[in-house]
Amino acid sequence: MSKTSVKSTALEQRISLKQHGMGAWSMQVFTRYGLLLLCIALVLIFSAITPSFASLLTLQAILSSKSKIALLALAATIPMIVGKIDLNVGFGIVLWHILAITLQVRYGFSWQAAVFIVLIISAIYGLLNGILVALADIDSFVATLGSGTVLYAIALWHSGGRQIVGDLSDSFIALYHTEIMGIPIAAFYVLIIAVILWLITEHTPLGRCMYAVGGNPAAAKLNGISVTRFTIGAFITSSVLTGFTGILIAADQGVGQASVGMDYLLPALVGAFLGSTTIRPGRVNVWGTVVGISILAIGIAGIQQFGGAFWVEPLFNGATLLLSITLAGYAQRRRLLNQKAVQRHQSTPDKEKKAVNP
Repeated sequence: MSKTSVKSTALEQRISLKQHGMGAWSMQVFTRYGLLLLCIALVLIFSAITPSFASLLTLQAILSSKSKIALLALAATIPMIVGKIDLNVGFGIVLWHILAITLQVRYGFSWQAAVFIVLIISAIYGLLNGILVALADIDSFVATLGSGTVLYAIALWHSGGRQIVGDLSDSFIALYHTEIMGIPIAAFYVLIIAVILWLITEHTPLGRCMYAVGGNPAAAKLNGISVTRFTIGAFITSSVLTGFTGILIAADQGVGQASVGMDYLLPALVGAFLGSTTIRPGRVNVWGTVVGISILAIGIAGIQQFGGAFWVEPLFNGATLLLSITLAGYAQRRRLLNQKAVQRHQSTPDKEKKAVNP
C-alpha cells in the first residue's frame, strides 16, 4: 500500500444559515475565506501607510517576481492532492533552466526545440519519481529529496559549477519579458494553468479520483481506482509544470547557474500548504494555493517597502510555513471529526433518532 505524506479529502460538510444558525455559518465563511479577506486587508493597510504601494508599478513588480513561485506552488499542489510531496519543484528548476540555455548556446538548438526537449526530459524525470513512490513504495519526501539531490549534482556537472552565458533569441526572452495591457505575461500563465487545474480537479471524474487517492488510498483501490496510475500521473504533471517554470526562469535571467532554485522551494511549499487552509479548508486546492501565494507576495512586498532587511523574506516564509502546516493539520482533524459525526448520525437507527429528536 502506498504511504501518504499529506492527506486530502473530497468530502465537505455544508453548513447552511437556515439549518445551523448564524454562528456556525459565519465560522464556516471565515474559515473558508479568512485568508482571502486578510489578503484584501493587507493591501488596504499597506496602501494607507504607504500610498505608493497602491500603484501599477507595485502590482507589476509583485506579479513579475512571484508568478514563477506561483507556478511552482501549483506544481507542488498536484502531488499533494494525491497525498504526496514533490520537493523537485525546487531541485528541478536548477537543471531545467540551465538545460534550456545550454541547448541553445552550446549545442545550437532553436529555442523551440530547447523548450520541447526540456519538457520531455522533465516528464521522463517525473515518471521516474512516480515509479519510485508508487511502485517502489518509497515515501515521497525521501524519494524526491534523493532524486532531487542527484538532479542538482547533474546540474553542477553539466554547468561545471560556472554560469552559462550566451546570446539568446529575442523570441525566447519574450516568453517572460512581455506585457499584455501592462500586466506581465507570466501572470497570465498562472491564471490559465490555475483555471485548467481547477476545472480538472473540481469538475471532472479525474479530479475526484485524485482526491479519493489522497484521502484514502486503500478505499480508492477497493473502489477500482488505480492508485499507482494517478500517483505517477501527478508526478509527471508536476514535473512538466516545473520544467516550464525553469524555462521561464531561463528567459527571465538569461543566465544559467546552479545557485538558482532552492530559493523557490520553500515559498512554493508554503503557498501550497497555506492554500489547504482556505477556500476548501483541510483540502489541498488550486485557488487556495493562489491565495496562499498572494498572501506571501503582498506581505513581503509591503515589508520591503518599509525597508525590511534582506533576511526578512526567508524569516517570513519559514514562519508562514510553520503556521500553515499547523492550520492545515487543524483543518484536517476538524474535517475528519465532522465526517465521523455525520457518519454516526447516518448509521443511528431511526428509533434512536426519534428518541433524540422527538
